[in-house]
Amino acid sequence: MALTTKLLLRQGQSLVMTPQLLQAIKLLQFSNVELAAFVQDELERNPLLERAEDAPDADVPGDAGQSDEAGSADFNEAGEAEWSSESFATDRTTLEASLGTELSNAFDDDRAPTPAEHVPAGEGLSLSANSWSGAPAPAADGEATNLEAYVAAELSLRDHLAAQLALATKDPVDRVIGQAIIDSIDDAGYLADSPAEIALRLGAPVERVEKLLSVIQTFEPAGVGARNLAECLSIQLREKDRLDPAMQALVSRLDLVAKRDYAGLRKLCGVSAEDISDMIAEIKQLDPKPGRAFGGGTVQPVVADVIIRALPDGSWHVELNADVLPRLLVNQVYATRVARAKANDVDRSFLSNCLQTANWLTKSLEQRARTILKVASEIVRQQDAFFAHGVEHLRPLNLKAIADAIGMHESTVSRVTSNKYISTPRGLFELKYFFTASIASHSGGDAHSAEAVRFRIKQMIEHESDSDILSDDAIVERLKKSNVEIARRTVAKYRESLRIPSSVERRRMRGLH
Repeated sequence: MALTTKLLLRQGQSLVMTPQLLQAIKLLQFSNVELAAFVQDELERNPLLERAEDAPDADVPGDAGQSDEAGSADFNEAGEAEWSSESFATDRTTLEASLGTELSNAFDDDRAPTPAEHVPAGEGLSLSANSWSGAPAPAADGEATNLEAYVAAELSLRDHLAAQLALATKDPVDRVIGQAIIDSIDDAGYLADSPAEIALRLGAPVERVEKLLSVIQTFEPAGVGARNLAECLSIQLREKDRLDPAMQALVSRLDLVAKRDYAGLRKLCGVSAEDISDMIAEIKQLDPKPGRAFGGGTVQPVVADVIIRALPDGSWHVELNADVLPRLLVNQVYATRVARAKANDVDRSFLSNCLQTANWLTKSLEQRARTILKVASEIVRQQDAFFAHGVEHLRPLNLKAIADAIGMHESTVSRVTSNKYISTPRGLFELKYFFTASIASHSGGDAHSAEAVRFRIKQMIEHESDSDILSDDAIVERLKKSNVEIARRTVAKYRESLRIPSSVERRRMRGLH
């Protein structure tokens, strides 16, 4: 077989992912917070982009604009002579007459004057126009006052512990070891590294590290610096002087507390059932994560991207939330003005790229909004029974059903529904919530949504009586009577996802045997 080299010409089709197309795909899956940050970066980078609310108002045609100008002209003429002067009336009677009240009601006589308001002895009490401007008073060096300097900084857990460490010990070596221990405490207040690891890292004796750890465990908040949950609870109980032998035994077997094995706990602690209940109630009052009160980041509230509301005829009105939609404009006037100016090739190339990027971004944002509205409208149409009657009527739904209905690809629907929320009369939901697995019907017919079945299981357990605690097998039988075909292991999985204990544990919780 001979090997030869040939030059062939082939014709084919392929999808080329341009940078603009990749960026458009990213815009689809951005949440409203991520989109706002992206748009802000583009506004800072592109001089041709501007927000619609920042754009100058267009001229109003007709007589309305002229009458408005005429109406404001009288005010400007009347007030210009009064406010353009550098001094005002200083007579108290005249000022009170102009203000319509006494000066003591309008100004604080006891307030100390700022440096700008300080009047040297012997000078008149004239008021300058700057005193009435409303601008911040300048500092001593002539600069404006920085209002951010008066905002209190958030106190972190490490700063709080470091401040207490400075008061607890004066030895420089102990302070270094103590600071290393504090640096190893996580946001929940637990010690992430063992004392042996900290000692090895610092080259210090383990006993000295243990000693400093004991000191730090006496700091506020109570329970900080613990190595596990049992130690954390023990520290807090010791602070309350409640760590007696019975309580120590209870804390040492938290696994029995979780299982609600009250008989085993009574035998272990040697106390009555009433005492066990009181001890467990006391433990529930403790904080398992003492550090969570410090250094928590700002919680970003979830804002709906889509809003639906019921109409009088029983249909649903779907609209986008205008508050989270960035409205951008391309400043064509500025682009034309710069293009007419004499510029070199580099400037013209930069301007051309900025104009192209701005036009693409505005079109991409408009396309993103249309796509979100189209997908949300189809979801509302498919899940109409849920919005009207509740979770029990949630239908099984997948991405393909929505994609086929609106003529888009499944990946597009997946990106649109990621990190997007919809505000409904039944609450705020993520768009992904409406896509649930299908559970077959026992005797044929329409399938059931997994979320609806999970809701039924929760309702059954909530309404069970003490004389009839439902096991997983009993729930399966009841669901079959409701025409739901489901396996026992699936019921157990759904029950555990709802954080509902087993039937044995529920009997123990109610004091049944």
